[in-house]
Amino acid sequence: MQTRTLEPIIAEHPFFAGLAPEYLELVTGCAKNVGFDENEFLFREGQKAEEFYLIREGRASLGISVPGRGLITFQTVGANDVLGWSWLFDPYGWLYHAKALEPVRAFAFDGVCLRQKCEEDHDFGYDFMKRFAGIMTQRLQATRL
Repeated sequence: MQTRTLEPIIAEHPFFAGLAPEYLELVTGCAKNVGFDENEFLFREGQKAEEFYLIREGRASLGISVPGRGLITFQTVGANDVLGWSWLFDPYGWLYHAKALEPVRAFAFDGVCLRQKCEEDHDFGYDFMKRFAGIMTQRLQATRL
């Protein structure tokens, strides 16, 4: 059986399109494969945010806690979606929850590792922030709607 490294798989993801090879190597160094069972939470609102995910397979619901109403789903994400940006901003806490609607396979990227790499190379940090700005805008719009 041939083992494939994560780098070429990550490089194929649309979120990383056009990322310089040296930056791709930095990102891959912070990545690992993860899986979640149906109905398992990937993360919960208020918990410490330590990573973000690239969904490879499966779907997850995103939701917020509404006083008097409980958890309200505002979006569903699936294959090729990017999930999580709370790891970028102090105090690094999740602003919503994510729950697997079916088994989910994903790459998890260590937020502490990536923040350190962004500090060490501001060009990389700027590129990464631009990529996440679009994700943040889309999530906030979905929440508003």
